[in-house]
Amino acid sequence: MVGRAEAFGVAVTGLGLVTPAGIGVKENWDGLTSGVSRAAPDEALRGWPVDFTCRVPGFDPEELLGGFSAWQLERFVQLAIVASRQALDDAGWDPATWDGARVGVVLGNSLGGVQTVERQHRALLDGGPRRVSPLLIPMSMVNMVAGQVAIDIGARGPSQVVATACASGTTAVGTARELLRSGACDVVLAGGSESALTPLAMAGLSRMGALSRRTDDPATASRPFDADRDGFVAAEGAGVLVLERIADARARGAVPRAVVRGYGAATDAHHPTAPDPDGRGIEQALRAALADAGLGPSDVDHVNAHGTSTPLNDVTEGRMLHRVLGDGPLVTSTKGVTGHALAAAGAIEAGFTALAIQHRSVPPTANLARLDPELEIDVVYGAPRSAVIEVAVSTSLGFGGHNAALVLTAD
Repeated sequence: MVGRAEAFGVAVTGLGLVTPAGIGVKENWDGLTSGVSRAAPDEALRGWPVDFTCRVPGFDPEELLGGFSAWQLERFVQLAIVASRQALDDAGWDPATWDGARVGVVLGNSLGGVQTVERQHRALLDGGPRRVSPLLIPMSMVNMVAGQVAIDIGARGPSQVVATACASGTTAVGTARELLRSGACDVVLAGGSESALTPLAMAGLSRMGALSRRTDDPATASRPFDADRDGFVAAEGAGVLVLERIADARARGAVPRAVVRGYGAATDAHHPTAPDPDGRGIEQALRAALADAGLGPSDVDHVNAHGTSTPLNDVTEGRMLHRVLGDGPLVTSTKGVTGHALAAAGAIEAGFTALAIQHRSVPPTANLARLDPELEIDVVYGAPRSAVIEVAVSTSLGFGGHNAALVLTAD
């Protein structure tokens, strides 16, 4: 092991989670450790070839945000604002007390306000241009998730959205860490948000063959690393982490949930939607993250894998994990419970990884009945597994060949 003092770590002082597993950190942890999938029939997709998703349960924007935000903000922004407020409360930050010019926001998103685009396109077709809402553009623009969160919390430092498909949330955390390393910010809210469970988006994913077609039993459809997996279950959600330099966090008496020690990214340059079959891109990203953290493969105790439940991803990623890390780390894919929240997935799973470190427990991979015989990794399933986790990894892969990895450690 290379000395950790050589790596630049940032403290995760706050965490906000709004996912199909629940609204709030405790609700999410309880949902994850139950190992029960949240996939269910979706009324918005009645009659579709794939008619089930993983939605956030009980998310009432009027109750959580107020009436104004309920109709003027798109759902992907609403989810992010709620998660951001949770994260700040968890971190013990009151925006009224900070220097907003030193606070940044970096969030991942891919599809923006597709719900608004679909609604307003119908309005255009039915009634012409005068029926189109003047809010179409500000509600649908991808960058608005960072802009609206910054407005909500008074963050006047750099704010940006990163879009690396399903690796976006992980990319956002890595990017935020650099803002702290450079001294541009003292606090950064980092994460991702996505809500694109619309007929058009779901039809596109279905036509690609990306989605599970277990319409007869949606609850068993998301089954990462299982020999009988047939595609992912689309989900929505948001995850936000409050990041600070370790010394700053300690100076104000904050107790970190975990520390982000390393980040790596790489591109397959192989295919628009299929991963490199040899996993070269995600291997490069993982090795870079470990090197950035000053750690070696044998130091890793736990992996929260991308694990989408698709035939191509799981075998490619699983082989890569064994090749790089051996069979020592305890591996899980929390998408068995939550489904795949696309651009938000990496941030949500970074939060789950921090919780695993804190609770010394690896959540089970839901619906895993028979491990793919091509894989030689220790996948946790059936029940949580207790473990002392000093070093953990979270991996993400995205369309376009984007790959990203984070290394988190105990404080």
